[in-house]
Amino acid sequence: MKNSVVIKGNKYGIMVILDKDIPFEELISDIIEKFKESSKFFGSASMAISFEGRKLTTDEERRILDIISEYSEIDVICVVDNDKKREEMFKEKVEQKVTDISSASGQFYRGTLRSGQVLECESSVVILGDVNPGAKIISTGNVVVLGALKGIVYAGITGDASSFVVALEMNPVQIRIGDVIARCSDNKSILKKKKNKPETKIAFVEDDNIYIEPLNKDVLSDLQF
Repeated sequence: MKNSVVIKGNKYGIMVILDKDIPFEELISDIIEKFKESSKFFGSASMAISFEGRKLTTDEERRILDIISEYSEIDVICVVDNDKKREEMFKEKVEQKVTDISSASGQFYRGTLRSGQVLECESSVVILGDVNPGAKIISTGNVVVLGALKGIVYAGITGDASSFVVALEMNPVQIRIGDVIARCSDNKSILKKKKNKPETKIAFVEDDNIYIEPLNKDVLSDLQF
């Protein structure tokens, strides 16, 4: 087992190098033992994973991912494909889809908004990054932050109270949706919550108040889009 399964860190997360010669069922036992041994080291980290050294079928890859989930606390966010041709094709399709969505119903901004920066959009906007304290987003539609929201955000700025704000980490200084405004508490201790994993939340207007709740199917079904 010592050399049949090797785990290495790379720029994506971890790389699992598998022996190409031993039977797959024997390899499965080695993978279980390896991830049992490594579980404390990796903890509950979220990371990408890639497989090297052995060509895997879709079913074999799925079995290995199930093992990683069962015998460790690693949160596998994606599997990195090492097939360059397939990777380029996938990249092209994704970029085309992003372009189609952006032109049809909103805009995308890639990168972190830093203190003093203001992003104004005449449509809904998706931020692929963080919004730091001192930064501001102003949108006529919805705002989705795929990162930490710690600045100021105005959604539905023309008075559309049906707009909403979503963030992977919701901790803004101020939120305005339509004509309704809410500010965070000035008590800094409230901002320093327990160091749990950030929870995706959504802010929306109901009865002239802004509510911030965990994002789930029940909340989404109650909103009018």
